[in-house]
Amino acid sequence: MEGDLEVKLEIDGGRVSAAFVNSPLFRGFERILEGRDPMDALVVAPRICGICSVSQSHAAALALAGATGVEIPRNGVLATNLMTATENAADHLTHFHLFFMPDFARPAYEGRPWFERAEVRFKAAQGSAVRGATAARAELFHVLGILGGKWPHALTLQPGGVTRAADARDRVRLLATVGAFRRFLEDSLFGAPLDRVLELAAPEDLERWRLSGPAGDFRLFLEIAEDLGLANLGRAYGRFLSHGAYPAADGGHLYRRGIVADGRDAAFDPDQVAEHHRFSRMAGQDRPHPPFAGSTVPDGADQDGYSWCKAPRLAGLPYETGAIARQLVDGHPLIRALVAQDGGSVRSRVVARLLELARTTRAMEGWLRAIEPNGPWCATAEMPDSAQAVGLTEAARGALGHWLRVERGRIAGYQIIAPTTWNFSPRDLDGVPGPLEQALVGAPVQEGERTPLSVQHIVRSFDPCMVCTVH
Repeated sequence: MEGDLEVKLEIDGGRVSAAFVNSPLFRGFERILEGRDPMDALVVAPRICGICSVSQSHAAALALAGATGVEIPRNGVLATNLMTATENAADHLTHFHLFFMPDFARPAYEGRPWFERAEVRFKAAQGSAVRGATAARAELFHVLGILGGKWPHALTLQPGGVTRAADARDRVRLLATVGAFRRFLEDSLFGAPLDRVLELAAPEDLERWRLSGPAGDFRLFLEIAEDLGLANLGRAYGRFLSHGAYPAADGGHLYRRGIVADGRDAAFDPDQVAEHHRFSRMAGQDRPHPPFAGSTVPDGADQDGYSWCKAPRLAGLPYETGAIARQLVDGHPLIRALVAQDGGSVRSRVVARLLELARTTRAMEGWLRAIEPNGPWCATAEMPDSAQAVGLTEAARGALGHWLRVERGRIAGYQIIAPTTWNFSPRDLDGVPGPLEQALVGAPVQEGERTPLSVQHIVRSFDPCMVCTVH
């Protein structure tokens, strides 16, 4: 389902001294899109992934909207936000319960003071938290059933908005669905009202929650993180980028667009993005490739590349993306303080993801109340014979961009840079490792470990989606 990932480690003195991340599955979606009618992107691009297909649809729709110049009505913006937020919230929930926490219920941790609780709650396919989260996720997807008709690969998202108008009765059902999801988060994950979670503003608040907070799974994670030193594990470069998540009808985003590099804020300029092929199995290894002039030409005879993933760089530098980047760029005080203290650690990434889950759920209730059922939902515009535009959105795992170039009414170029392309990139033209490769350096390796637990925690803290990585 999730594709393949290989991580080659060099070990020295019981620690990782170098890492090489290989995405060994080439898929060719960018080539599939060449020569097609531009609107075909709405059908083809979501099939990149069955887990974040709404995000791929949104990026494609935004690129097409930029090419046509269409203005999206307010209801269309709100409905799109609800659909993308539903998928992202479900991904955050799934990551924590099914991918990340079950590692701590493995026999290797038997004897730790928290192990029995972790096993009861998170043992793979058996834990009570796993069953509860799976049911809550299924219930939440009713939002996509009502607004999108189905999931994945719905065609409801269009350049000018959405094709499905929700009436007042739909809004009542949607509010009940999101309300039930919020109650699950409050009763099971946090053990407290979301308002209390949203009040967390400093590491001291987090420490009080660990010592005396409500007995939910969030507190259990904080106990595990403290015992295993997850705040000291998995730091990369200290550079983060966000395309901005959930547009506002009057401009801006719920979570701001921008970058944070070494503690300093700056604007994000998509014209500074380029992909390096030096250690990718692609033609054109001698130069950076700006996406509008990019290429996806496999080189099966290549002897230097060790991954099919390209190496995206912003102004020549690697950047990390994800929930931690969104909350950091948005200026959330807790995440700013954690990153200033520990960097982009395993603990910081997971805390940011869970905090964002609370913030986004609360925002979804506000968007539903703001819908005007009798207002317009979708606008139309003609596609010009020649155009180029970029669609920038945020998937659960971070910054997603679709760069579209139209010539003579057909797609002349289509380049996709996904979150895991950023995070799991190989080395670039200067030999600089990608964010995960850097984050793995220094990870402890116990004697006899062939797949070190510390390495698995770091990899999973990025929440990779490998089928989204190589196009």
